Amino acid sequence: MGLPLRLSPLARKLRRQFEHLRNDRQWLRGQPQGSELDMQAWLDFHVERQHGQCAERGLFMEQRQNRRDLACLLLADLSMSTDAHLDDEHKVIDVITDSLLLFGEALSAVGDDFALYGFSSLRRQQVRMQELKSFKQRYGDDTRGRIQALKPGYYTRMGAAIRQATELLGKCKQRRKLLLLMTDGKPNDLDLYEGRYGVEDTRQAVLEARRQGLLPFCITIDQEAGDYLPYMFGANGYTLIKEPQQLPFRLPQLYKQLTQP
Repeated sequence: MGLPLRLSPLARKLRRQFEHLRNDRQWLRGQPQGSELDMQAWLDFHVERQHGQCAERGLFMEQRQNRRDLACLLLADLSMSTDAHLDDEHKVIDVITDSLLLFGEALSAVGDDFALYGFSSLRRQQVRMQELKSFKQRYGDDTRGRIQALKPGYYTRMGAAIRQATELLGKCKQRRKLLLLMTDGKPNDLDLYEGRYGVEDTRQAVLEARRQGLLPFCITIDQEAGDYLPYMFGANGYTLIKEPQQLPFRLPQLYKQLTQP
């Protein structure tokens, strides 16, 4: 299944923006050899030589590709609350689906390693991690089809899902590892996994991820998130999208900000 036509213009725009990141090159100055003369280094050398100093220095500039040594796992909340309506035409699951699709388009353009998973739960025994794209799989129509077939259901055992995502991301060899969580509410499940217990368990899962060198970050559309997300993810570990319909566009932009070298 291909990308929905209504998303094509925005997808093209995002791909162009993210291809630019892939082609981001930088000039290394003071190199022993290179494609261009480093005029500043040459002038410094000339001045030093006039003063009897002949320290060896590189006199060239070389252009190098910036290597984006990072991996990202995006974890999307698929619990029954995402079946709620935002307006007459759109449900929360619709903006989550569009966000996953556009995120995939953007990251496949830049070439970063990424995986996409959905999660929901039914008590501690059934934490459902729905694989949409693993790190080894290529992003294409198979992934797009799995995303567009998503259906909301069950509950939000957030801490357990973060731990499973941490294990998957921890196997990646990249230096920087970003764990993104996209949700519309706070942790909850049937077996008392709500209120303080759910929040504390999620906070612990976030701390465990950080101890393993991961960067956990939460993107939410829950207008009450300020009451609990700073405690779970830290003051700088989350962002609230006040207009949920903006989520599909904002998510790739947030990724770009979080992964700036």
